[in-house]
Amino acid sequence: MPKLRPRDVALMISILLMGILLGGIVYAHVVFFPPYLSALPASSVLVNGPYPLHDGYFWMLIHPLAILSLLVALVVNWKIPARRKLITVPLIVYVLAIAVTAFYFVPELQNFENSPNIAVTPAEWYARGQRWQHLSWTRGTVMGLSYISLLLALAWREDER
Repeated sequence: MPKLRPRDVALMISILLMGILLGGIVYAHVVFFPPYLSALPASSVLVNGPYPLHDGYFWMLIHPLAILSLLVALVVNWKIPARRKLITVPLIVYVLAIAVTAFYFVPELQNFENSPNIAVTPAEWYARGQRWQHLSWTRGTVMGLSYISLLLALAWREDER
């Protein structure tokens, strides 16, 4: 049985945190967003009603942990070229996804939350919500595909190649 090294542990932690992140993405898209974005502005009660959902706590915790774990995994695996490349792929995809999220997805979510105060027809809110969901599923799929690269990195052992 191969020896477990700190670089393997760092990579496993990244895999775990990215898996949790992807699980959160799938959960939000399967359970929360369909009802939330289906009937704005009335459905905005899910985030600004008497018992609002505050999923921001999860996202503000998981994003820095996942990015930090990817950076640590990259640093401790730097001397293994194949692993370096395989860890860099999801890191770049993730950083790009965070940038797109900051410039489009979060501002649009804020608009959805404030929809009762914005003069837009329910039909337009519905169209915007559907577009947001489709683009967000695409973002999540690309992130999920890049996750495979981390699994391949873990399978790559420098002493076996």
